[in-house]
Amino acid sequence: MTPLSPSQQQPAALIFGARNLGRAIIDRLIADGWNVAGSARSDETLRGVEAAGALPLRADVTDTAAVEDALERMASRYGTVDLVVNAASAYGGTREGPFGGGPLAEAAADAFDAWAAAPARSAFSFLSASARFLKRQGRPATIVQVTGGSSRRAMPGRGLWAAGAFGVRALTQAAALELRADGIHVALLIVDAGIEPLSSREGRPALADPRDLAGAVACLASQSARGFTHELVITPGGETWVP
Repeated sequence: MTPLSPSQQQPAALIFGARNLGRAIIDRLIADGWNVAGSARSDETLRGVEAAGALPLRADVTDTAAVEDALERMASRYGTVDLVVNAASAYGGTREGPFGGGPLAEAAADAFDAWAAAPARSAFSFLSASARFLKRQGRPATIVQVTGGSSRRAMPGRGLWAAGAFGVRALTQAAALELRADGIHVALLIVDAGIEPLSSREGRPALADPRDLAGAVACLASQSARGFTHELVITPGGETWVP
């Protein structure tokens, strides 16, 4: 057997959605000594990934085959995949009209596909492809799916958005239950707030700092089978916390 190179002996992470939160996760893991790849669809984002010192991989997280291909390329480069994160925003259709889809009595029929179906479909693609790959890999690893506070409760005018977020949560819970016996840790990171742009220096207390969220991902990735966290809710001090 060919010995692993020094870089292949380091833990390796693949981050889908490499802008803002994804970029903060990339920066944190690189600082912690990980081999990191960042996946995105735009040239601009991929250039940022490369500038940060990570491997840029073009992939669409809503395409199951593309997710598996990115994981294969990651493993080919670094020998293993120890952490997979979906920090990508899921969009479908044009998302016209009010944020969240609007009141149910007024929402357009195609708004359901854009606000509810798209996030759940993205999570399904990410989770199913990651599960297949990591089961084949046959070693402990961590999967982190990121979602918003709408996965905890619905709000007036945002029922469609909550339906999608509830779907993301259900799929992640199922994956966590199905993969525990394989030593694969699946966690849902619920960001119960807006996320401040990484470039911002305002420090708005009602918005989550992407660097703090990146620290939460690093914490989840460090856990052993003796103490898995399957759901972690982050609420900034300036945002209303609802038990």
